Amino acid sequence: LPQDPMDFEWSYWIEWGRERILWLLAGHLLVSQMSWLLVEKYKPWCLMVYGMAACWLLLGIKGFAVILLHAAISFAVAQFQLSLLTWLCSLILLSTLRIPALEETKRKWYDTENEYYLLLFTVSVRCLFCTSFSLEYCWHAPTQKSSHSFPWMLAYVFYYPTFHNGPLLNFDEFSKQMRRQEAFSVKTNLSILIVGIIRIFFWWCLAELMIHLMYIHALYSSALPLESASYWALGGLALAQVLFFYVKYLVLYGVPGLLLQMDGLKPPALPCCVSLMHSFTKMWRSFDVGLHRFLVRYIYVPMGGSQASLLGTLLSTALTFAFVSYWHGGQSYLWYWGALNWLGVVVENGTKRILSISLIQDLI
Repeated sequence: LPQDPMDFEWSYWIEWGRERILWLLAGHLLVSQMSWLLVEKYKPWCLMVYGMAACWLLLGIKGFAVILLHAAISFAVAQFQLSLLTWLCSLILLSTLRIPALEETKRKWYDTENEYYLLLFTVSVRCLFCTSFSLEYCWHAPTQKSSHSFPWMLAYVFYYPTFHNGPLLNFDEFSKQMRRQEAFSVKTNLSILIVGIIRIFFWWCLAELMIHLMYIHALYSSALPLESASYWALGGLALAQVLFFYVKYLVLYGVPGLLLQMDGLKPPALPCCVSLMHSFTKMWRSFDVGLHRFLVRYIYVPMGGSQASLLGTLLSTALTFAFVSYWHGGQSYLWYWGALNWLGVVVENGTKRILSISLIQDLI
């Protein structure tokens, strides 16, 4: 049966994966295992050089220069060790992705829209990595200077498995795990690789079946079937869409997650099945675990989080969702999406607080 082409994200990454990215990931795996076996001490730098070469190959010299420039500016601003200044720099760099004149200039660098979009997606994800490193630099003690140097920033920013689409791994986790010395075991790594490939292949087959049989996204792109459908049918379509989104990210995060394991790193947990979730809070905690850790560590907790007053907690949560909406593109529908998620989280936590009152507990 013909494929439903209306899910842009799946079609886009599968096409890039088949053409180049899977081959470059295989090259990363080979370099990683060889450097672990032969020059373990220099493994981070071998992977850094490989990531830079892969970036140059896919995005060209100009795309490579943009990412290097973002990293250099972030590192220079981090020298002041002011978190607010670091955040201001990160937001300004992120905003450059939405300046029409710059967009047109970058489009002219490439022959196709797909190549330009690859630069756009890559730079937006790299902005989070630069922000993570810069904030950790602001907070680090003088004794940790060697592990927060510019070469370490480049090793983190150009780490290839997470380069284009994540998942997000905070710098403190990356540096600790990458510097940890572990014995190389061919047998262990081979078993991890084989099991991982079988699981990812199963998820990919399932996603392809959904794309070829269910036509969820094609139905959503036409108003007529939606207007004529019952509420039960609309609910079923909504559930089918989020289930496909879940399976899709098992593949998109499963591949880099497997390579992280092969490198001796612990990847963020893969998304939890949406059918097991009944709350906004759990959805945000367990679907994109890497993004959740980033938001909690660098926005929610520094702004006071759950330890602040009621107003402070509401503000911390609102700023967190505001950043998520802005980072995803900042279009009006994303602000509505962020606001509704913020409202869902606030209502859930407010209900929990009310239910924890002893008088209410006695009534229950």
